[in-house]
Amino acid sequence: MNARVTVGASPLTPREVVDVARHDARVDVDADALQRVADTRALIEGLADDPQPHYGISTGFGALATTFIAEDRRAQLQASLIRSHAAGTGAEVEREVIRALMLLRLQTLATGRTGVRPVVVETYAALLNAGITPVVREYGSLGCSGDLAPLSHVALAVMGEGEVRDASGELRAAADALAAAHIAPVALREKEGLALINGTDGMLGMLLLALDDLEMLLTTADVSAAISIESQLGTDAVFAADLMALRPQLGQADSAANLRAFLADSPIVASHRGPECTRVQDAYSLRCAPQVHGAARDTMTHAALIAERELASAVDNPVVTVDGRVESNGNFHGAPVAYVLDFLAIAVADVASMSERRTDRALDVSRSNGLPPFLADEVGVDSGLMIAQYAAAGIVSELKRLAAPASVDSIPSSAMQEDHVSMGWAGARKLRRAIDGLARVLAIEVLTGCRALDLRAPLQPTAATGAVRALVREHVQGPGPDRFVSPEIEAVTDLVASGAVADAARAAASRGQSRREPSDGPTG
Repeated sequence: MNARVTVGASPLTPREVVDVARHDARVDVDADALQRVADTRALIEGLADDPQPHYGISTGFGALATTFIAEDRRAQLQASLIRSHAAGTGAEVEREVIRALMLLRLQTLATGRTGVRPVVVETYAALLNAGITPVVREYGSLGCSGDLAPLSHVALAVMGEGEVRDASGELRAAADALAAAHIAPVALREKEGLALINGTDGMLGMLLLALDDLEMLLTTADVSAAISIESQLGTDAVFAADLMALRPQLGQADSAANLRAFLADSPIVASHRGPECTRVQDAYSLRCAPQVHGAARDTMTHAALIAERELASAVDNPVVTVDGRVESNGNFHGAPVAYVLDFLAIAVADVASMSERRTDRALDVSRSNGLPPFLADEVGVDSGLMIAQYAAAGIVSELKRLAAPASVDSIPSSAMQEDHVSMGWAGARKLRRAIDGLARVLAIEVLTGCRALDLRAPLQPTAATGAVRALVREHVQGPGPDRFVSPEIEAVTDLVASGAVADAARAAASRGQSRREPSDGPTG
């Protein structure tokens, strides 16, 4: 983790955003960036004195863009903008999302393209470093003109109004929390209200957090697939590098390399390799895991490209150009981010769907190749993991609904001035729920697969899958009579979501590889 993150010298990296959002890395503002901000602010103040109207500086906003605002009313205009746009409703948004949103808006302010004063930039950094998190509500953004309502809740706190959570998580009035942290509220001036709320920061922040989660979860999907393949007496021959090279999809190659590493030297796989094995081919959910998991990886790669471009952007309207012009534009429209958020939700649903199918195979005596029905201890008396599969199926059904794209919808707003919106915020919210569901479905597959490995004794699993089983057994008992299953699912879900399952498999596979001839090892 980066202990400190500097804003303004260069675009933030995805890792830096995650470090600030999730790990409370300290934020510094580059001195040269602050000077750029001051230079641009001088241009804005010159235009504020111009008798000719300039949008967002001496006019109203949106459908009121042609209304000239007298100089003595402009401070009130900025405050009114923030108060009226802080119209979110519903549950509180997660702390990590709000911190990511604040950091990304800070980065745009530090570009010197928005026209705010340096004090505004410094105050955003101060709130982050003090651990003060404005209360942002779940509903309110249409993803155009950016995430208006969520960003307005943050700006309201910067003004010393509204509610926040302090570093300890206590709900407090913003004015009290700022005073306790020795942070002076900002009285907004011309252009600053717009600059604080015209951005894709909420949806981008959630995209970056999702990519961080999915990088680990897709490796975990390879792990859970390896456990299922091994415990169901599947073959690893179909993952050979030369077979993958016949279809040079990059994500597929990475996933297949993981499966080869996780299944290397498996006594269970070796036990049924040879002429005595009568099965010609494994089912698709086993045989085609690299193709599906790999397609999800490639989707992630595309989404990461869009996210990196957005990180290099200065999104505001109007914007101050490098040569000093103040120009209206449409860069706040969230479509680029909204599309990939929806694309990722499709990939998440499909990876989970395949995982659930592998779980179901392990529990079906007609397809599990010798395992007891539902992996039950006393067949007929015990139900085993029957209902765990029901839970996975229910989640997958929801994930399919969440895969319906938000970005194809649009509801006009602002008296038809904003007549096409991205719904990117909604896409990001449903992706977060989908990722939680994927972690739970994978956990149920891991739980099921580890019990199936136990039931293959005296045959032993490979080093990687055995390491995962050992990890799971630290928290969940092995096969036996029926017991309370829900806590076991939750325990394994925690192991999946924390990255512990992926880490255990990768570490064991890497140790095994070091004892063999060099070959392709597990990838992230």
